[in-house]
Amino acid sequence: MEKKKILVVDDEKDLLLILKKGLSAEGYSVITADNGHDGIASARTKHPDLMILDRVLGDIQGEEVATRLRNDPITKNIPVIFLSALLSSPNNAERFTILDNSELIIKPYNFEDLIEAIQKYLRPKCIT
Repeated sequence: MEKKKILVVDDEKDLLLILKKGLSAEGYSVITADNGHDGIASARTKHPDLMILDRVLGDIQGEEVATRLRNDPITKNIPVIFLSALLSSPNNAERFTILDNSELIIKPYNFEDLIEAIQKYLRPKCIT
């Protein structure tokens, strides 16, 4: 069985390295990008099964990256897990609009919670 591919987009290189090591240890194939434009290009060419996307990037915001991907027939169905340190209160979280097929995890996060969210999107679908 081929490993599921996860694209991680974050402008914090330390976080990219930590996530790459952790997700690789969980059996995923991990692709990284340290800015939104490279993330979009990687999504189009590498066809990941899921994307982990920081909301605040150096070049363009995570929501803009996700919107561009949703508007592209090649990438429109890639699930997105947003990571954000900006939503520390429930009031801020309520104002955040999550796109279809996406989820929000607030930093700092528990790695097991991230894995659970990933598995929710990548586990095989039951056919009835």
